[in-house]
Amino acid sequence: MAQAFDASAQQSLLTARAEEALALAKRLGADAAEVGASVDQGLGVSVRLGEVETVELSRDQGIAVTLYVGQRKGSASSTDASSVSIQAVVEKALAIARYTGEDPASGLADPALMATELPDLKVHHPWALTTDEAIELALACEQAGRDVEGIYQSDGASLSSGEGVRVYANSHGFLGTQKGSRHSLSCMLIAQDAAGMQRDYDYTSARDPQALRDPAEVGREAATRTLRRLGAKRPPTGTFPVLFDPSLAGGLIGHLLGGLAGGALYRQASFLCDRLGTPLFPDWFSLEERPMEIGATASSPFDGEGVQTRNNRFIDQGAIASYMLSSYSARRLGMQTTGNAGGARNVRLNAPLQSRDSLLQEMGRGIWVTELMGQGVNGVTGDYSRGAAGFWVENGKVQYPVEEFTIAGNLERMFAGLVGVGDDTDTRGSVHTGSWLIDAMTVAGD
Repeated sequence: MAQAFDASAQQSLLTARAEEALALAKRLGADAAEVGASVDQGLGVSVRLGEVETVELSRDQGIAVTLYVGQRKGSASSTDASSVSIQAVVEKALAIARYTGEDPASGLADPALMATELPDLKVHHPWALTTDEAIELALACEQAGRDVEGIYQSDGASLSSGEGVRVYANSHGFLGTQKGSRHSLSCMLIAQDAAGMQRDYDYTSARDPQALRDPAEVGREAATRTLRRLGAKRPPTGTFPVLFDPSLAGGLIGHLLGGLAGGALYRQASFLCDRLGTPLFPDWFSLEERPMEIGATASSPFDGEGVQTRNNRFIDQGAIASYMLSSYSARRLGMQTTGNAGGARNVRLNAPLQSRDSLLQEMGRGIWVTELMGQGVNGVTGDYSRGAAGFWVENGKVQYPVEEFTIAGNLERMFAGLVGVGDDTDTRGSVHTGSWLIDAMTVAGD
């Protein structure tokens, strides 16, 4: 990187700025205040056909202040964390707070819930990577994929590496800081046959650069995924079992968490309103978050309001065991925060796992979906309809690739119809899961 990033120095600077903003807010008459500040620096390179396409060095910072005058709330932010800017941001937030309407649910989280356990969760792993080294890794990744017989063209390879610091403080006296890093490498390739061109990709991502997969392996896997899509055709129309690839199964969990989120619940905009304690999945399935997991993608000892994070079990033996609440949404629902201001962290499932081959055998005849298109999910009703691509399966064996079809169902019915979970767990994101086999969905093809 062009400029070294001193995370500890940035941590000290942002801490001082947050304390300065809180003191100023109090002096100007705010009853309560909270401050979030962050700074991030990164390097990104992209290559295509053996040539460098882009090199980007980025540095972003920001400070956001929320003030309360009684139960009136005002917020303002800036990308400049200087003392002059902080003065302007605090004054602006205070002016807004004095003229907004009162909201009985507004205010800081309960002071008794502030985080007191603040361990180092090992999420900061800086990478002393020069621009030339980053380009070399991206080129090696792409070349490994292009060297695979049958690859016609490349859409390029990209490498990104970044680290940052965030600080949250409020007038309860809480101040929490965390340093973090994120690194990734991806490759997208194109193959062609008489039926036309196909495209696919692979990537690796981790907080620790030592945990990234070998660049050549990523390139070759991108080639394998691309070549297996050649000769795709439309599947028959009907009702069939559907196997969701791990990355797509993670999306289904995302829809579940969206339905459990307090913001959707208090607005009566979720298909899971008033369902606490009721069955949703088979009784062998449980789902929880583990925010204090060492080195994981979304680990943090405190949430976006300074509340101590904790393991939360959202689904327990198939039933809805907990909603996902911030202090505000909890007050609107007459409940208590679950430490989820900012979302769920490190979602893990507890279920018996099977091999993909076993799930395909159990499926018999149906579709293994590896790509989804469109945004056809209704969070209010749970109705689900997406464009898809994947593979047709007969007698438990993959027969040929399929594309240009849609799959449709209802999330509640899909969750109840979960037949099995694969052991092919995708660990690249915050949600870890393997493939999901759903017993029946409507397929619109030929």
